[in-house]
Amino acid sequence: MKIVITLLLASFLLINCEQQPTVAHDKAAITAVLKAQQQAWSQGDLEVFMQGYWKSDSLKFYGSKGLTYGWENTLANYKKGYPTLDHTGELQFVINDMTLIEENAYYVMGEYHLKRKVGNADGVFIIIFKRINGAWKIVADMSC
Repeated sequence: MKIVITLLLASFLLINCEQQPTVAHDKAAITAVLKAQQQAWSQGDLEVFMQGYWKSDSLKFYGSKGLTYGWENTLANYKKGYPTLDHTGELQFVINDMTLIEENAYYVMGEYHLKRKVGNADGVFIIIFKRINGAWKIVADMSC
């Protein structure tokens, strides 16, 4: 009986130890996507910023103007709303929570802060990341 309990405990510890680095690795990879987006936005490069999003007609973005479907439509909205460097400004994200939903999917809650010549802008977001073909991509974004 002691052997069975020992094996069960060892199995539990092994599974737990293997899972923790995976979650930590996932969170680091998602954070890297967000940092790359911050940098691209601050340089006024909206196409590179959009590389963090799933390039699909199924992408969903929900903002102050309602629901937008698709990568191309989302990019077009960004270009319309932020036509120059004065409008994009410098972006800073504050991540308040990053939680595993299921394997290969996380939600991220946070704040965005834009320092810009045309007036600063601040808001909050919740985004859903999925690992697609080995890369972390935003599949849904609600920002306001």
